[in-house]
Amino acid sequence: MKRSEMLDILKESQENQWDVLVIGGGASGLGVAYDSAMRSYKTILLEQADFAKGTSSRSTKLVHGGVRYLAQGDVTLVREALVERGLLRENAPHLVSNQAFIIPTYDWWETPYYAAGLKVYDMMAGNLGLGPSEQISKEETLEAIPNLNKDGLTGGIIYYDGQFDDARLAISLAQSAVDYEGVLVNYMKVVGLMKDTAGNIVGAVAKDMESGEEFQIKAKVVINATGVFVDDILKMDNPSSEKTIQPSQGVHIVLDKHFLQGDTAIMIPKTDDGRVLFAVPWHQKVVVGTTDTPLEKLSLEPRALEAEIDFILQTAGKYLVEMPKPEDVLSVFAGLRPLAVNNGDTNTHTKGISRSHKLIRSTSNLLSIVGGKWTTFRKMGEDVMDTAVKVGKLHNRKSITKNALIHGYTKRFEREDPLHVYGNDQLKIRKKIELSPYLGEKLHPNLPYLKAQVVWAVEEEMARTVEDVLARRTRALLLDAKASIEIAPAVAEIMASLLKKDKDWEIEQVNEYTELAHGYMIDQYHS
Repeated sequence: MKRSEMLDILKESQENQWDVLVIGGGASGLGVAYDSAMRSYKTILLEQADFAKGTSSRSTKLVHGGVRYLAQGDVTLVREALVERGLLRENAPHLVSNQAFIIPTYDWWETPYYAAGLKVYDMMAGNLGLGPSEQISKEETLEAIPNLNKDGLTGGIIYYDGQFDDARLAISLAQSAVDYEGVLVNYMKVVGLMKDTAGNIVGAVAKDMESGEEFQIKAKVVINATGVFVDDILKMDNPSSEKTIQPSQGVHIVLDKHFLQGDTAIMIPKTDDGRVLFAVPWHQKVVVGTTDTPLEKLSLEPRALEAEIDFILQTAGKYLVEMPKPEDVLSVFAGLRPLAVNNGDTNTHTKGISRSHKLIRSTSNLLSIVGGKWTTFRKMGEDVMDTAVKVGKLHNRKSITKNALIHGYTKRFEREDPLHVYGNDQLKIRKKIELSPYLGEKLHPNLPYLKAQVVWAVEEEMARTVEDVLARRTRALLLDAKASIEIAPAVAEIMASLLKKDKDWEIEQVNEYTELAHGYMIDQYHS
């Protein structure tokens, strides 16, 4: 997957018409492009920044039905997500794993109450379940999580959900789409929409954010899959279009593994203010979150509020023997959920596909996908394309993603091996190391990443900046922001040699990355 090759195809196709043009390279956009390419439609996806730059690299790292949605009575959403969880576990085992969760109970009534709910959860998963839930004793609970707060503990309920690496799945989906002749270009921003004399959208104008060159891209159907920025494209189409998205910020902190001993995650189903909180092992660290804070201001780099961090620290401290302090936080990251809202917009007619995502078809025939979550990306892509086939008058081909193996698929790997997220591609990375042994050197003693992964990210995964490598191709920024800053110069040097950039580019990249990474460090919030 090389950006130069994608650009060459785009330039050669200037006079031709694409079947499907997808705007947005996050979970929803990649899901649509993946489904479209696998149906053999001529597909192009454009992303203004990097793939999964926004919300799609900042999740709780769970592939789950959503226990809290079940408690809210949203059975349709839970059932759909549980099915998709099982399919993704089958289709990308190198990226999705079974994760045991324990709900610790401190009141007599909690155990039967949560146990009953989780049995329903198990039943809804059917033969795609990851394991049966069960009540466990206080002793069994402490054996699984030795540093859980013992005071008042009566026992627990253990259940199973899925865990994944969101940004790595995004890259694998992009590669899967390219494997089926899709064209995906990052750092390509849509700056205008093309319409015919009847007012129907027939393509888009896009600007290469690196060269400044503009392209007019014709397409039979244009799909707006830009997450929290979906309203920006809707207003580009129709300045009077009404709001469809209510952003909600979710914040997570990352702690050292010793704060959660054992391999089991903690799920707190109801905190003091009614939120759900998770503490989940991830890449030998612990991710703790999340918050749910309505926001109006949109940003590709949202920042946590100090109150959100305090809430997470204090709540986690109630359940752990050692209360985490601000100085224990290795990284803080925030993402914006694109929650769908209903409105009376007379310029569009809205069709609810499910309670988790909606499809808006504007009078101009622009299709916009709103809402949704990572777990249901495949179903979202299928639903969007079923409608796109009708709108674009495309030859009707059924979706085949339900049982399609995602790029890199393999069952032969060791979960403890940091390269396992590459699936079959890890063999090619190891080959690079054999040919150039220095590529087997670690970038930092506190991080699992190798120099070879930087080379692979540039040569095969369209990484264009130091941030692309440290935030998404690897997860260094999220695992340890300070350590990631320390290795930025080495990463910039490797990238410069591959991208044929000069020393000024290296310096600029290091400075830009350092400024960005400081926003992930706790001292920005607690001085």
